[in-house]
Amino acid sequence: MRLRPCLALLTALLANSAFASPAPAALAPLLGTIEERLAIADQVALSKWDSGKPVEDRQREREVIAGAVALAPAYKLSNEAVEQFFSAQIEANKLVQYAHLSDWHAQGKAPNDPRPDLVGQIRPQLDRLQKRLLQQLADFSPYRNDPQCPAWLAKANKSSAQAPLRELAQVRATAELCSASR
Repeated sequence: MRLRPCLALLTALLANSAFASPAPAALAPLLGTIEERLAIADQVALSKWDSGKPVEDRQREREVIAGAVALAPAYKLSNEAVEQFFSAQIEANKLVQYAHLSDWHAQGKAPNDPRPDLVGQIRPQLDRLQKRLLQQLADFSPYRNDPQCPAWLAKANKSSAQAPLRELAQVRATAELCSASR
C-alpha cells in the first residue's frame, strides 16, 4: 500500500504549510492600527522638515516607550514585549521620515500639505493610538508563538495595497511581533 505513506507525507506537508490555517481575527485590527500610526509619520516628517529638527529624538522615544511599559500590566503584557513592540513602531516611523526627508531634499522642497503642530496635534494622536495598540497587542499575544505567525505577517504585509516605502515600514513595525520568527 503505497498510498498510505503518500497520504501521511501530504498531510504532514499541509500541516506545516503557511496555508494550513488562516491568520487569527486579532491580527487585522492590530495591523490596521500599525498602518494608521505609520501614516502619521508623513506629518511628523513635514514638521521636522519645517523645524529643521532631527528625526532622532531619543528623549521623546524614551518617554513613549516608558509610558507604554507603565501600562503593560493593565493589558497583561510583559514589559519586555511592550518595549520591543513600541521600539519597532518608532523605528518604522523613523524609516518613513528619513525616506521622505531624503526625497524632499533631492527635490529641494516638501509637499504643500497642511502642517499640523507636532506637539499640539501629532503627538496627542500618537498617544491615543498607544492604548489601542496595547489592547490589540494583548488580543494578538496568544498567537505570537504560533509557528505560522511569521507567514501570517508576511502574507498580510505583502497583500496590503501599499507603496513600497509603507510596506517596508510595515515589515519593520511587525518584525518582532512573532515569537516564532525564523
